[in-house]
Order: sequence, then structure tokens, then C-alpha cells
Amino acid sequence: MKKIALLLNVLLVATICVAQKQTYKFDFSSDKKVKEGYLKVTPQTLFNNEQGYGYDLQPAWDGKSNKPFFFSVNVPDGNYKVTVVIGSKNEPSSTTVRGESRRLFIENLSTKKGELKTETFTINKRNIKISGKERVRIKSREKNKLNWDDKLTLEFNGESPRLNSLIIEPVENVPTVYLCGNSTVVDYDNEPWGAWGQMIPRFFTDKVCIANHAESGLSANTFISGNRLKKIMSQIKKGDYLLVEFGHNDQKQKQPGTGAYFSFVYNLKIFIDEARAKGANPVLVTPTCRRRFDKEGKSVNTHGEYPDAIRWVAQKENVPLIELNGMTTMLCDALGVDGSMKLYVHYPAGTFPGQTREFKDNSHFSTYGAYETAKCVVEGMKKAKLDISNYLRADYKGFNPAQPDKFETFKWNLCPFTEIEKPDGN
Repeated sequence: MKKIALLLNVLLVATICVAQKQTYKFDFSSDKKVKEGYLKVTPQTLFNNEQGYGYDLQPAWDGKSNKPFFFSVNVPDGNYKVTVVIGSKNEPSSTTVRGESRRLFIENLSTKKGELKTETFTINKRNIKISGKERVRIKSREKNKLNWDDKLTLEFNGESPRLNSLIIEPVENVPTVYLCGNSTVVDYDNEPWGAWGQMIPRFFTDKVCIANHAESGLSANTFISGNRLKKIMSQIKKGDYLLVEFGHNDQKQKQPGTGAYFSFVYNLKIFIDEARAKGANPVLVTPTCRRRFDKEGKSVNTHGEYPDAIRWVAQKENVPLIELNGMTTMLCDALGVDGSMKLYVHYPAGTFPGQTREFKDNSHFSTYGAYETAKCVVEGMKKAKLDISNYLRADYKGFNPAQPDKFETFKWNLCPFTEIEKPDGN
């Protein structure tokens, strides 16, 4: 009887867990009649844990304002297909959609008056829980990051954001690309910082999901010791991808046993072996270049032996390699000593609220630099013939880092939140 009771309890728990991964449908339109099967959203629909959904972080959208707004839904860990109907019956619109910690999905989508456009994408949601009492050991500055809470949060921004309806539904059958790395990869919540990991979702259809687990200041070994790889391994499945980019912070380690061809390659091997044990595909990525030039105006390698060590491990272990170090070096050289400042966080004092000092950062990307670098990664995926490169959006036209997009053509709608503290790592 005890065994039967235990089995019934397990089944009950499993049923509840499955039930929690439900489909949500929200009607944001001005229509008085609510769409069948949808929940009507009004300016009074404010987020709270009891209700489990609503406007969050900023004042509720009134359907007319051009200010950005956020909408959150409590959902379990996993991947979710998001369907948005953008536009308005009453006016033209221009809408950008980002998710969680400022991940870019839909970019400057314009509609005419009376026109509605439907777009879909797949987003990953996670929290710090692994199993039992195991948790990811996040930093204090991460505790308020949208990436690590129990909500799925979407940001609707743009010159005139207009949302007609929203559907959020769990999906299990898409390949997930897990990103491991540092401040050049991480999802930043706040302006003016950017990294390629939060830009790259914009270039993929809903047939691929990007799960960015990178964090500022991490090296290969601290990513592992912080249980971040363990969290990924608790969710990764056969056919998924594990992209690994380290080197910036690893090269600072000077204690005995460290070095490019010592502890670093050992830790890279752990990422490779763990991924393969789960039937997933490891991919190594050489580190993005820092902005540094010689007297002739040519980029200088600041990573020592680390890029070569990554190339060596990739060849030895027969792992696909994305030559991001080379492509970002080409990007800097193409823009030159002065132009390349646009790729990184260089802004005069007073550009952002509370910014009393000039930003002069040659390691961390601006949103423009992050966007260009994400295109480099996409080209690396194509060159490595990764299957996921078959699921690029139709409007992705290819990219040559020797001929970068003009800064003046890059249109980024600032989110309402800024941060003057420099990210960890350099």
C-alpha cells in the first residue's frame, strides 16, 4: 500500500508540473469583445504573484502611449514559443520586442494604420534551481537580473510600440543553443552595455532557442565551479548545442597550474565531455578581440596563447570552431582606430543618467558592437556547417566583418534602465 501511495503521489506531482506548463493567450486590443480563449489585458492588469501575469517594471501601457512597456508571466523553466500580433487598427506603429535580460527578438517592425503582423520566436526561461538543494551560485549583482527570476518578461519598445495579442506556449522539440562565456557574451539588463549573446536570437526563427548562461567576469573554471555548467547539463538534451567562449579572464590567472595549455585546456575538455555525454554538440569560440592598435593602426592580439589553445583543443577533439577572435579583429581594422570606438562603450560624461565620468571601455561592447559581433558568430556557425544555421530568419542577408554595417544605420531603442557600473572583467 505504501508503494502504491508513493506512486500515486509521484504521478500527482508530475501531473501538476505538466499542468503548470500551460499555454497563455492575452488580448491587448482595444476591441470590447474579448477574443475567444484569451485573457483580456487592460491598464489595470498589473503583475502580482497571485495572478501570475500582468504589466511589470514600468507603468502599464494604455494602448496609446509610445513609451516602452513590460509584460510578465510566471512560468516554469523551459523553452516557450511566443507569438505576437503587432500593429493597430487606428494608427501606424514601429515595435521592437526584447525578452528577459534584454535579448533581442524583433527589431523595428513597422505596420501601417489598420495593419497587423504576426511574428513568432522561441525564448528560454530559467531560474537558479538545479535539483534538490543545488543552486547556481550567482553573483550579488545578478540577483535582480530578469534572467534568473521565476517570470518570463517581455519588453515592447520602439518609436510607437503597438501590441494586439500575445500567446506564450511551451515547446520541447526545438534545438537549444546554450551559451557559456563572460562579459562579451552575457545578457545585459541595462544600457549602454551589450554582448553578442543577447543579440543573436534576433537572427533565428522560432525553430531555434538561445539559452544564454554567460556572466561578466567568469573564466572557464569559475563557470564550472559556480554550478552554471551543472545547470545547463540538467536541461540539455540530445541534438542541442553548447557554445563556449572564454579567454578574457582566464589569461589573468597566474597561480601555479594555470595557463593556456594547462588549466584552461583542461577545463575546455570538461565542457566538451559533458556535452557529448548528453548527446549534445560542443562548439568552441575564440575570444572577441579587445580594441588595441599598434603604431601602424593595426589591431594587436591581447590574448596571448589563449586563442591558439582553443584552436588546438578544437582540432584535437574534432570540435567545430568559430573563429570570433579573427572576425572581430577584422571588424576593428575595417573601422579603424577612431571608428572602432563605436563598437565599444565609449560615451562622454552625461550621456546616460547618473554618468558623471566618460566611458572609455575597450573590452565591452556597445549595442552596435554587440549586434555586429553577433553577425560574426552567425557567419562562424555557417562556416562550421552547424545545422542550426539552416534556421536563420529570411531577412538575414549575410555579413562580412571587413565591411561592417554603418553605425548611422543601426537603430536601437533604449530601454528605460541604465547602469554606470562597469561589468566585471576586462
